[in-house]
Amino acid sequence: MTTDEKFIETIMCDYALNKAQLAILGQPYPPISGWESLVVNQNISEENINLLLLLKGKFSLKLQDQIVKNYRLMLEFNHKKLEQSIDIKIDSFNGMDELQIYCDGACINNPGNAGSGLTIYNGNEKPILLYGFYEEYGTNNTAELNALYKALTIAATTKNSGEITIFSDSQYSIDCISKWAYSWKSKSWTKKGGEIKNLEIIKLAHAIYDSIKDRIILKHVKGHAGIEGNELADRMAMLAITSKNIDYKEYVYGNIEEILKLRRG
Repeated sequence: MTTDEKFIETIMCDYALNKAQLAILGQPYPPISGWESLVVNQNISEENINLLLLLKGKFSLKLQDQIVKNYRLMLEFNHKKLEQSIDIKIDSFNGMDELQIYCDGACINNPGNAGSGLTIYNGNEKPILLYGFYEEYGTNNTAELNALYKALTIAATTKNSGEITIFSDSQYSIDCISKWAYSWKSKSWTKKGGEIKNLEIIKLAHAIYDSIKDRIILKHVKGHAGIEGNELADRMAMLAITSKNIDYKEYVYGNIEEILKLRRG
């Protein structure tokens, strides 16, 4: 995300930023004259956006440091938890049937509330629908990457011996983890022209992709084109936003038609 004056005003307390916030924005403390113009138009990660919001207020230096440490610990915990929180029985995918996973992300206002959804087909069985990874302050790209990360996690965990295909309507997400990441990684995760946006989730998703790329197919699919798996994943992404579900949950339904009537992303 690129910071603007409105965002800076949002994270300020009594027209000022504290030491930890200024450090995140690359500014010294006490702030130099004209610092206000130096903290706008910066490209910063989603994690730092959230941290800047958490740090809003008049806190002692010790408390600021503790907030930062707690937030980093929470991120580490949540990523581990999400890897283990598949609310479906992966054992049900063990077999010879083809496994197809459609993943999608949605965001209201962009940046804004974001969520991810998945549709999983295993042979002729009724598709399994998942929704989750709600973000209070996310983007379309983070939601798409989170959904793709979840799809890759499922593909890596299953012992299905049939063909596994993952579909995403985000060419950006696909290219990030299957093409560009190799170049960025070879340069110690840097690129010409500045920061790699959404780097942490890209690293996680790429690591899984790289370990299973020989047994999966990653395909781009056109969004909102009437493709059932993509349309269902889209509805699940929106449901993740409205329900504010952080963990992924399975959506129990009667028929597909009722789901397609839900709000679109």
